[in-house]
Amino acid sequence: MKNILIINAGQHFGHSGGRFNHTVTAETLAFFGDQEQVQVKQTNISDGYIPKEEVEKFVWADVIIYHTPIWWFQVPNGFKKYIDEVFTAGHNKGIYHSDGRKADNPAINYGTGGMLHGRQYMITSSWNAPETAFTLPGEFFNEHSVDEGPLFGFHRMNAFTGMKPLKSFHFHDVEKNANIDRDMKKYRAHLNQVFKTTTKHELINQHN
Repeated sequence: MKNILIINAGQHFGHSGGRFNHTVTAETLAFFGDQEQVQVKQTNISDGYIPKEEVEKFVWADVIIYHTPIWWFQVPNGFKKYIDEVFTAGHNKGIYHSDGRKADNPAINYGTGGMLHGRQYMITSSWNAPETAFTLPGEFFNEHSVDEGPLFGFHRMNAFTGMKPLKSFHFHDVEKNANIDRDMKKYRAHLNQVFKTTTKHELINQHN
């Protein structure tokens, strides 16, 4: 049995209604609904949550899948608040116990105090920016990828807990050049590649 936690960070704010990330979440639910030996839980952040219960979901899960829009090159304020509250509630409760350092040599081992070893995570993000803004010389992101640029801190946050990344998937140009059928087809292929061709050993189904 593989336990999957899906976190939908879409929210209503300004001109955003969170619809795109609801669509991505539904696609993910449908994908795992087609598989045997998979149990799924989900959190829609905009519906509210109880931090203690979210901690229990993280501890329960083998894989956490984050679905988030990007606002001003970062995750939305509601998602950041969720992380702040849930990860803080998870101190010595299964998410992390310390920053990993020892008093006798505090210069080393920062970020090794996580308690979610054996878990993996995947992130999807949705952008108004086209993919070429990250890949072409002279364009806005100076040839830095989403994962190595704007979401570098998000990945290190997950590393702090002990989790390992699965391959990300990023939706681009969703405001000016959206094509839901095309994008969901590409995303479904990504899910097939990551989860159906990944070995049991690589998915680390057993908690450490």
